Amino acid sequence: MPSTPTSARRKRAAPRPYHHGDLRAALLAAAAGWLDEHGEQGLTLRELARAAGVSHAAPYHHFAGREELLAGVAERAFDRLADTLAVAAGAPEAAHALLDIGEAYVHEALAHPAQFRLMFGPLLARKAEHPGLQRAAERAFVVLLEAATRFAPERGLEIALAGWSLSHGAANLAIDGAFGGLPVAPAQARQLARLDAGALVRRMAAGLLQLPAPSKARRR
Repeated sequence: MPSTPTSARRKRAAPRPYHHGDLRAALLAAAAGWLDEHGEQGLTLRELARAAGVSHAAPYHHFAGREELLAGVAERAFDRLADTLAVAAGAPEAAHALLDIGEAYVHEALAHPAQFRLMFGPLLARKAEHPGLQRAAERAFVVLLEAATRFAPERGLEIALAGWSLSHGAANLAIDGAFGGLPVAPAQARQLARLDAGALVRRMAAGLLQLPAPSKARRR
């Protein structure tokens, strides 16, 4: 029997199936990267499947739809935030731990603004529908609450909420570019152009806690 030409064998050969070690994790990482680069607009399971090199149906083995995917991204972002805050909370002095947490919170938000928006967007109000997201969000808050309670056992919750509000507000203002173009004197405008929102929160929090104003921001 004559041998089959190589080209013919290639034409009849079935394509190799795409192998992915952990498609769910890969899709979540790809979605987080998409948010960092493009924002939420245009993010679809179909687009992520194309980027991952899998069939359009493959992501649906792991996510019921776009909302479940985004909840997974928000969960991972909250876990990252909780880890960051836990490191900041390790300062030996309780007051410095709170200042470090506030500054770290702002810098984390500015590093991933679209993910930050997602974390505190409409999904958060429905976190009970996404247990992983609820767990991660609560874990991040517990880090702050424990640090605040360590500083003032009788006022821990109040201090935690005040610090969170301060850090969250400053982060949102910085992300929106609200500090630019304010009707201030030229020297102040130059100061705002160099503003480190995290360091600003640190100084403000020190004042609220009646601590000496820190001379330097924490090391990142």
